[in-house]
Amino acid sequence: MVSREVLVRKLEWWLVVLIALHTYGIGVTLLALPEWSLRFGGWETIPPLFFPRQAGVFHLVLGTGYLAEYFRLRSVWLLLMAKACGSVFLLAATLLATVPWFVTFAGVVDGLMGLTVLVVHLRVNRPAAAQSSPGAS
Repeated sequence: MVSREVLVRKLEWWLVVLIALHTYGIGVTLLALPEWSLRFGGWETIPPLFFPRQAGVFHLVLGTGYLAEYFRLRSVWLLLMAKACGSVFLLAATLLATVPWFVTFAGVVDGLMGLTVLVVHLRVNRPAAAQSSPGAS
């Protein structure tokens, strides 16, 4: 039988990989289909295509950073910081201005992804004494 600790560690691995793949998907879409991406997200006017493509490259670099940090150091610091900053920025933009629907959606999704990874990461890295104590769940 597989221990709970092993399952939680595998869950963390899958979360990081899936979030990196999500980030790559956004990056590739912004690079390859910038106009379509913005229109799908609710933008009525399209800025110069340099800017969504630049955002696409940024997402590719960020996704690679998530994976490199996790596989080298078993750390999720970059992912958590990116999701927290992204969520705060996007949700603040929603409160301060009229924005396309995708801004609010992305802010909520980023926050939920970051929170999920934080909870799982804290569970994986809980001190051994806390994991084996009678009241631990």
